[in-house]
Amino acid sequence: MSISNSLKHLVFRRYRDNEIKRHTLNYLFWECTLKCNLSCLHCGSDCLKKSEQEDMPVADFVKVLDDIKSSGTADKLTICITGGEPLLRNDLENAGIEIIQHGFNWGIVTNGMLLTESRFRSLINAGMGSMSFSLDGFEPEHNRLRQNPLGFERVMSAINLATEYSKHHSFMFDVITCVNSFNYNSLRDFRQFLINNGIRHWRIFSIFPEGRASDNFNQLSISRLQYRGLMDFIAETRKDFGDKIHLNYSCEGWLGDYELKVRDFFFFCRAGVNIASVMCDGNVTGCLSVRAKDFIQGNVYERSFSDIWNNGYAVMRNRAWAKQGKCAKCKQWNKCLGNGMHLHPGLSEGVARCNYSELYNN
Repeated sequence: MSISNSLKHLVFRRYRDNEIKRHTLNYLFWECTLKCNLSCLHCGSDCLKKSEQEDMPVADFVKVLDDIKSSGTADKLTICITGGEPLLRNDLENAGIEIIQHGFNWGIVTNGMLLTESRFRSLINAGMGSMSFSLDGFEPEHNRLRQNPLGFERVMSAINLATEYSKHHSFMFDVITCVNSFNYNSLRDFRQFLINNGIRHWRIFSIFPEGRASDNFNQLSISRLQYRGLMDFIAETRKDFGDKIHLNYSCEGWLGDYELKVRDFFFFCRAGVNIASVMCDGNVTGCLSVRAKDFIQGNVYERSFSDIWNNGYAVMRNRAWAKQGKCAKCKQWNKCLGNGMHLHPGLSEGVARCNYSELYNN
């Protein structure tokens, strides 16, 4: 890391430590369903068309909103409705109206399969301010990963709705791509495809071994050499195509010299610091990728969300416990704090994947 970036990171660490101390909630995921109309090979939640877990009623989630509002847990809050596939529910608009009435903003993450023009308008009228679409390459690669022959066609139709609407209204949307062995070699052509289709914001993440993805990890994951190539691709895109499309790598892992070249900010896992999630069964965690039982902080059917947020999350705000396994003697510890919470199977186990090691063969 250059001297300039080292100084920047020293300042950032002070900011990070202050954020952890203050732990102001500003982003809340609501896992409104575990049902899904796809069966994606890389699904971290292992969602199915039929789930044994019932959907959380909107009324129960509204009680969480009431508690957050009345307790002053958050003043400015963005709520991301996700799943499963949230568009399988026909009452999202009711939830959206409630969110707006509580003074918060909201958006959804969707695979786009069910987004018609009328449903899009209905969600907009309920106050939806953002959408994230999963698009994993060209038609063959996307459909292979999503295991549905209509996946690409449907999500592109949904993206086109958002693109046209955003031309005349204040509306934020982005495309999220899971880079894997199927689509790695077509990334440059895919980048131009996104630009040609008017997509201005793009996020990339890589496979991590959780849920159904753990069963398919060897098939889907890219090699160490390809992982470094992915970082070079992202850095190139940000440098040479930034006026056409803004690309960020996910919040996963400390990346050494690639920090600030591949995303806007230094690595900082904000799970339990600024981010929380209410899961379908009422359990509360950090982000929804943090699903291990050791990291469940409580349940909104047993305790108020504000009590959980204010008095829980010790393991996410003090990560000294994570200095074990390959992290125990790592010289990057103060920059990384043990990688993202989602890469820890539990409190007594070391990190499942080290991004720094992938890049620098440590």
